[in-house]
Amino acid sequence: MVAPRSIWGSKLKLAFAATALGCGVGAAKIANSDDPATSLRLCTTVPVRLFRLSVTAAAIVFDYEYSLIGLPEDSDERAKVKHEVHTRSARRLEDLCFKNGGIYIKLGQHVGQLDYLVPLEYAKTMRESMLNRCPTSTYDQVCQVVKKELGGPPEEIFDEFDPVPIASASLAQVHVARTHEGQKVAVKVQHTHMTDTAAADFATVEMIVNTLQRFFPSFDYRWLVDEVRETSPKELDFLIEAENNVKCMDNFRRLSPHIAEYVYAPTIYWSLSTSKLLTMEFIEGPQVNNLKSIKKLGIRPHDISKLVSQTFAEMMFKHGFVHCDPHAANLLVRVLPSGRSSFFGRCKPQLVLLDHGLYKELDTYTRTNYAALWKALVLADVKGIKENCMKFGAGEDLYTFFTSILTMKPWERVIDSAVDHLAINDQSELQIYGPEYFSQVTELLHRLPRVILLMMKTNDCLRSVNNALLQRPSLESFLIIGRVSSEAVIQEKRLHAKTLSRLISVWFEEVSLEARFILMRIALWVLQFKKSLCL
Repeated sequence: MVAPRSIWGSKLKLAFAATALGCGVGAAKIANSDDPATSLRLCTTVPVRLFRLSVTAAAIVFDYEYSLIGLPEDSDERAKVKHEVHTRSARRLEDLCFKNGGIYIKLGQHVGQLDYLVPLEYAKTMRESMLNRCPTSTYDQVCQVVKKELGGPPEEIFDEFDPVPIASASLAQVHVARTHEGQKVAVKVQHTHMTDTAAADFATVEMIVNTLQRFFPSFDYRWLVDEVRETSPKELDFLIEAENNVKCMDNFRRLSPHIAEYVYAPTIYWSLSTSKLLTMEFIEGPQVNNLKSIKKLGIRPHDISKLVSQTFAEMMFKHGFVHCDPHAANLLVRVLPSGRSSFFGRCKPQLVLLDHGLYKELDTYTRTNYAALWKALVLADVKGIKENCMKFGAGEDLYTFFTSILTMKPWERVIDSAVDHLAINDQSELQIYGPEYFSQVTELLHRLPRVILLMMKTNDCLRSVNNALLQRPSLESFLIIGRVSSEAVIQEKRLHAKTLSRLISVWFEEVSLEARFILMRIALWVLQFKKSLCL
């Protein structure tokens, strides 16, 4: 029983360290704050939150160590027990996130989108609960925020204000209201405890993760904590979200005018918005994965899938300014307001982008090479894939893992010349063997630039949306990605072509790529026709 005793000793150390850190943060708050009441509340609540975290982490570690003692590697019994421990531990982590709330739920949402890195039991548990069961603030707390930010209670600032939120997320909740001028608006109100506890939460989560990494080197999620630490302060400032909203729409008008009409973001009411409260136009429309409501609008899910792929491909490869939280709750669909229909009389969709708090800006080097990588992936260009993976630091030893994570396909499928070689199945092939290569994938994620890690998370969200829309392997989305990424690469080459011969060379490459994509589309139609005959 040496190992269990050792782990319990570690558990006590973790708990003591977390409590000490919490008390230190609380004392510092009281000493330096102009709001002694808030500081006193922090001093009593933060240590409890931190102690709860340390006990949960130690309990998970102890469960793994104790349950797997003496079970041979690669044995069926060990696999069965490990699945049971994964499930128990995922439930413990879920319970911790809900009890502590705020930043913890944000971390849980990240975990839920890491199918390729964390055990499937964790990803599934977090994904099923973190987006739909976020805690809400009381109406009294909402009133406090509105009064502090806008100078009066909701009933005074707005003509109408529904006290029951229509949605709640990790950082804020949304209420429907009506201005004194009669406009229906959505009011996003930040949870009151967010800014109070965020610093202490980050410090403790970081301490626990660092401690576990020292005890168990294969458990290394420091990059995830770093990412949330960097992005959360921006997400907590709603004026930054409002600015992102405006910049996003401006990019579509300037850089992607051919689809600008089909992408929309709610209008911001700047006079009724602050860093902790955001008032915007209220948009009616079903979420992008609500197939029943979408069909009632007369819109084909296939058309929405194409629009989602086109929208985010333009952001990643041409704008270099990317909405990095495109899960279903942040994507609404409505009939194109102009009323224009397709050649066959079908309603055209408009994609409404919500929650602009999490954006990532890609510099020209990153954007161009990322576009070149996806162009090579879609065209199964082995040389181009390797060259561009190396530019992001994947190296000779791990570039195949990088491509597998990006596409959720094994390397053999990535370089297959078939037109549907990157089509995503309902159950990703990579999940079948991903845990076997845990250490290699973890090493890869440490090498890659953090901006690429966020692009990978965005890809995962988009895959989930497309699977929900089509409910079958997605064939056309990768063709769209290939085409837009190729256009971005050509644009960059044309911009830097300084001689006539170079311009002519770029033109020939563009024509060649256009012809290749036409042939691929024809092959795709033939393949889809054959599959429909089989059905």
